[in-house]
Formats: sequence, C-alpha cells, structure tokens
Amino acid sequence: MRPRRFEFDLPAFVAMLVLWVAASVATPLYAQEPPQAQVPAQQTQAPAQSVQPPPLAPAQPVQVPSQPVVNDQATAPANEHARALEAMRVPHELSPWSMFLSADIIVKGVMIGLAFASLVTWTIFIGKLLELFVARRRLLSALRRIAQARSLAQAQAALARSQSILGAFVAAALAELRLSEDTFIETSIKERVASSFSEITKNESREIRRGMSVLATIGSTAPFVGLFGTVWGIMNSFIGISKAQTTNLAVVAPGIAEALLATGIGLVAAIPAVIIYNHFNRKTRRHLDLVGRAAGAIGRLLSRDLDRIRLGGVRARAAE
Repeated sequence: MRPRRFEFDLPAFVAMLVLWVAASVATPLYAQEPPQAQVPAQQTQAPAQSVQPPPLAPAQPVQVPSQPVVNDQATAPANEHARALEAMRVPHELSPWSMFLSADIIVKGVMIGLAFASLVTWTIFIGKLLELFVARRRLLSALRRIAQARSLAQAQAALARSQSILGAFVAAALAELRLSEDTFIETSIKERVASSFSEITKNESREIRRGMSVLATIGSTAPFVGLFGTVWGIMNSFIGISKAQTTNLAVVAPGIAEALLATGIGLVAAIPAVIIYNHFNRKTRRHLDLVGRAAGAIGRLLSRDLDRIRLGGVRARAAE
C-alpha cells in the first residue's frame, strides 16, 4: 500500500492562523471587567459604608432646616416688594380720598385749589341766580307801575318805594329838566338825558356781570392747572418706579391714578364754570335788553313833558 503524499493547503493554513490571532486578542478583552459593572459595585459599597456608622444618619436631616441662607433667599423677594410698595406710597384702596392723601404735596395743592375754584363757581351760580331773579322781578314790577303814567312826575310818584333801575332813570330825567330850565333846547336836553341813561345802563351792566370774569377764568384755566398736577404726579410716579426697580402694575397704577385725579378735578371745576358762564351771559343780555326797554319808556315820558313845556310856552306867548 502506497503511503499518501502530504499536500500543504495554504488557504486553510491562513484561515487557521487568522482564527488563532483573533482568539488570542479577544481572550484578554473578555477577561477584563467592564466599567459599567464597576459602578454598581461602588454604589453598592457606598450605602454599606454609610450604614455602618448609625449616629451619622440622623445628623444630616437635622442640619438642613437650620441653614439661614435658604430662608434669606426665600424672603428676599417679599421684602423687596414690601419696600417698593412703601416707597411708592400705595394706598389700601383706590378711592379719591385715599389717592388724595397719598399724592405729592404739589399735586395736593393743585387739587385743593381746583376744589376751591369749583366751590367759587357754584357760589357765583347761586348768587347770580338770585340776583338776576330779584332784579328782573323788580324791573318788571316797576314797568307795570308806570304803564299808565303820563309824565315823569307821575312815574316818580308811582316808583316812590321801588328799588329798581327805573327809578334812577326817572330821577336822571327830572334832574336834567330842572338844570335846563334857563336854556331850554329840546334836542340838547334829550342828548344829555340819553348820555345819563347810557351811564346808568353801563353801571347796571357792570353790576349784573360781576363775577362773570371769575367764571371765565376758571373755565379756561382749570383744565391746564389740572394737567400741570397730572404731569407732576406722573413724573414722581416714574421716579418712584425707577427707585423701586419694578414695573409691577400694583406699583405703577396707584401713582398714575393719583396724577390723573388732578386732571379729573380740573375738568369737574372747568366744565360747570363754562356752562354757568354761558347761561348767565344769555341771562344778562336779556336783563340788559329789559333795562333798555325801561330807558325807552322813561325817554317817552320825557318827550311828552318836553312837548307840554313847548306847548305851554307857545300858549303863553300866544296869550301875551
């Protein structure tokens, strides 16, 4: 039997060599412990070490609430907010009285001045209402009294106890007639009497319009005075906001509301003043028209007296 001839298989040899090298490299890698396995080992050892000394376990929770730093950080925002509220003088309630008390001294002065102006407005309203009512009633009553009078003497007798302006007209006409007896010129007497009537009418107009200029001043300046108080109050509010370093609505709103209260009071003082001024402006015009009517009535009586004087002179000359 012939022996088999040994044949060298090169690809098989290379494959075996590669497998041997790979096994030799992988064996030490699998022998080592992975890092993930070491972590739980250490973690499991840590509680074991912390459990061994029993006195240390209750000591840790006792020290946590006694740290003052945590309490200061928790209460710091509340203290800062309280200081901001105190700096801004926030009232407990946003009522007009509380806002007035919390306002700046300049704004308070503006509000007090506007409130006084409003009081003056309503005082003038009540006073002028009564004055115009009484003057118109007296003048109408006097005109009814002299409606049937035929001369200035009869009119003066009818107005003996009257305090109306009609009595002043009658007195001025009679005084001019007495002063013009020596130089009797009809046209000149009428001119002089008309001049006296004009002066009496102007004086009556000044008296009846007394206080109207105050109403006009209040109506025109009160809104601007209130606006000045508002601007001043808003300036102070912004200064307080910058000092408090907060834009919280609870801090910003009261200061602005206090400032706007000044404008509101200014409008409350100005609007009635303008309305009352326009009302009495119409009333005074009507009263002065009635005064002109009274002057015309006395002028007609004067003309009749002048006619009688002229006719009496003509008859006297004719009789001579």
